[in-house]
Amino acid sequence: MFPGLPKHHLPSRCAVCHSWPRPQLCASCLERFAGARPRCARCALTRTQVGDAPCPDCRDWALEACHAAVDYAFPWNELLTAFKFQRQSGYSELFAGLLLRDAGVRALLGDLGSDDVLMPLPLSAQRLAERGFNQAWELARSLHRLSGCKAQLQTRLLLRTRHTLAQSQLDRAQRLANVRDAFLTEPLAPDCVRGRAVVLVDDVMTSGATLNAAAQSLLQAGAKGVQALVVARTPS
Repeated sequence: MFPGLPKHHLPSRCAVCHSWPRPQLCASCLERFAGARPRCARCALTRTQVGDAPCPDCRDWALEACHAAVDYAFPWNELLTAFKFQRQSGYSELFAGLLLRDAGVRALLGDLGSDDVLMPLPLSAQRLAERGFNQAWELARSLHRLSGCKAQLQTRLLLRTRHTLAQSQLDRAQRLANVRDAFLTEPLAPDCVRGRAVVLVDDVMTSGATLNAAAQSLLQAGAKGVQALVVARTPS
């Protein structure tokens, strides 16, 4: 069982190997596909060993740190695609459970106080209309509930000011330009994040450009620090 996940009394099958009856993710699939791996503390890329220096490309990021549960690879890419594009919102607990296996994630959420903020990365109005829901919001809500986090779960303090192209279609330079000035903190509440720790939640980090742009906006609004939680990190 994942730490914090409720026990299910009804039989189910593993989402990966489809064995029956099994938990939503069986122990053998977790061991095979979700083993702990050393990662860069700031951009969550896999590293050769714990304690390696920050990656050259992320040393100057606004984002203070990022935790990723797995690499964006089989079988997680298929499950995340179903979660995001086929409205399989029930996967939010599964992915939250993956993240909560990490002691660092549990410590981060446990250290947040009632004045701090846990927030999903917002979608543009066009993207939200296309999908019908924000997968990052479903994930953030599950993380908040399952972890017992005391932070405020907020969805309206960070705004997406314009529609952007999907980052996966672009090279690094295009990704940076694509999300430049794409985020704004709520103008009707100018001090909404001032002096608060903020944790952003998203499903996948590709290059980190989007989360870093969001972190820059939050820091400019006075946040005392911004970290991120993502289910999967695209390998370099």
